[in-house]
Amino acid sequence: MLKLDSEATTNSTDAIVQALEFDILFGVLHPRERLVEDALMRRFEAKRHVVREALARLDRMGIVVRTPHRGAAVRDFTVDEVEEIAEVRATLHQAAVKRMDLPGGAKFVATLERLQRRHDKAVAHQDPRAIDIANEAFHDAFFAACGNRVLASAIRHYWYLSRATRLYPLMDASMLETLRAEHWSMIEAIASGDRRALGRLVVDHIQHSKRMYLKARSAVFHR
Repeated sequence: MLKLDSEATTNSTDAIVQALEFDILFGVLHPRERLVEDALMRRFEAKRHVVREALARLDRMGIVVRTPHRGAAVRDFTVDEVEEIAEVRATLHQAAVKRMDLPGGAKFVATLERLQRRHDKAVAHQDPRAIDIANEAFHDAFFAACGNRVLASAIRHYWYLSRATRLYPLMDASMLETLRAEHWSMIEAIASGDRRALGRLVVDHIQHSKRMYLKARSAVFHR
């Protein structure tokens, strides 16, 4: 189990957003869990307007829901929502693979290898924040190779929409190894020009987080 440094807090809006986002994305705060302003003010030693702005930003990010007269709570993605988002992501990923020039050029392959070594290092150090950043950089570079900026932007949009359901695997060491190995398999498929294998990998790769989120969600609401 990776260790989270969620106690290191400060009272700026950016820091509060980052801390709460981290707690939500890694399952420290659960779906439907209330985010009480007074408690957050004490935790972060912050003014009410600063906490409210942080919650408003998390609401705009799609991982917190604010309801009039009821306050804020961690967003609960329904089973249907999780399945539908995963389906759209799979379709977009396959469309990107179909557009890629394969086999990939030496420079592109070298870039992916460099980014993946950064991801490997973050995994070895068991640093969730660094893993998240390195993973994002790898996928951004990977899908940019589709040559269609609108498609790459759509992929990133749904990547972010799925963010709260996607990072649970980063808390599981064995799953991290699976995801890391799949990245290297993607690089190998690009280098060899194996479009069929690459199309399969980009779809299989997003199923792990979906399964883990739904399992965690079920555990929360049936215990």
